[in-house]
Amino acid sequence: MPPARADHWNAVHDSRGEEELTWFEADPDLSADLVARHAAPGDAIIDVGGGATRLVDALLARGLGPVTVLDISESALRTSRERLGARAADVTWIVADVTRAAPPGRFVVWHDRAVFHFLTEEPDRAAYVRALAGGLAPGGWAIVATFAEDGPEMCSGLPVRRYAPDDLTGEFERHAPGLLEPVASRRHVHVTPKGAEQRFQYSVFRRIG
Repeated sequence: MPPARADHWNAVHDSRGEEELTWFEADPDLSADLVARHAAPGDAIIDVGGGATRLVDALLARGLGPVTVLDISESALRTSRERLGARAADVTWIVADVTRAAPPGRFVVWHDRAVFHFLTEEPDRAAYVRALAGGLAPGGWAIVATFAEDGPEMCSGLPVRRYAPDDLTGEFERHAPGLLEPVASRRHVHVTPKGAEQRFQYSVFRRIG
């Protein structure tokens, strides 16, 4: 993985507590509900960019999994492992840049809250979609959340790309024609620990074939 990218995110996580991060959710109900709607116990789930988020806690509490959490930041994953304690042994943890690493197997559900919108360069977006194509089982579900078209333009000191649902669908179709069928989308307002509002869109796709 590019050291500068990993170093940036390790520094972000090392400099702030979990509950101080702008994306912190004590109860990630929307993501957990969407995953639970499309996964049965025993279905393989990957949370891309899951880092220190509490989605893995929620999925384990619902009896879902096996769960894999992939993140570029070792510091972020360490936070989750320490929080889960003994339950961390029930999760597969992978330190990797999704744009430069093949997913370890095929998953029924691919969840990504706020990784894709950081990919401002075309080659990185193309590489992400290749990883998605390699990691999502036929008939599987991709749940991808990005900043909405009226969401923030920057996050954690980095620029982002904002998407309406149709724009995200078009981006995936451009890089992998015929791979994904859009199924549903919704807007969501996330309130940061400091009370700021961030507008997101959540899109659900199904892999065709």
